[in-house]
Amino acid sequence: MKWVLIVVAALILFVAVIALTGMALPKAHVASRSSRFKQAPQAIWEAITGPPDWRSDVRAFENLPPRNGHKWRSETDRHGQTIAYESVEEIPHERLVTRIATEKLPFGGTWTHEIKPLPDGCELTITEAGEIYNPIFRFMARFVFGYSGSIETYLKELHKKFGEAET
Repeated sequence: MKWVLIVVAALILFVAVIALTGMALPKAHVASRSSRFKQAPQAIWEAITGPPDWRSDVRAFENLPPRNGHKWRSETDRHGQTIAYESVEEIPHERLVTRIATEKLPFGGTWTHEIKPLPDGCELTITEAGEIYNPIFRFMARFVFGYSGSIETYLKELHKKFGEAET
C-alpha cells in the first residue's frame, strides 16, 4: 500500500510540475516553415483551398455558408473533433489567412499561407500565430510536439500529394 501511495504522489507531483511549467510559458507563439514546390502557384492555391483529401488528419470536410463576406469551412479530424475555420484574407495564388473560428477549444489562432512564385515552381511559407490556453497542452506543444509540428506535417503531405520530394 505504501508503494501505491508513493507512485500516486509521484504522478501528482509530475503533473503539477508540467502544469506549473506550462503556466509559466506564454500563451501566444509564432511558428513558420517554408518549402519549395515544383508546382505553379495556382496548383498550390487550389490544393490549400480545395478539398483536403490529401491530408491524412482530415476525415471530413464541409464548406459552410459565408459570414460577414468571408468563406467558412469545417474539418473533422481522425478523432472525430470538428473545427470551423474562417478565411480572413484571400489573395488568390498569393496569400490565404485562416482563423480557427470554433470557440472554447484549448487552442486558437491563425495560419497564414504565402505563395511566392519561383522560376521552377513556387515557395509556400506557412506562419502559425497561435495561442494555447491549457497549460498542460502548452507544455506539450513547447517541449514534446514543437510549435511547428502541424506545419511540417502539412507541408510533407502537400509534397506527397504532388509526388514530390520535400525541399
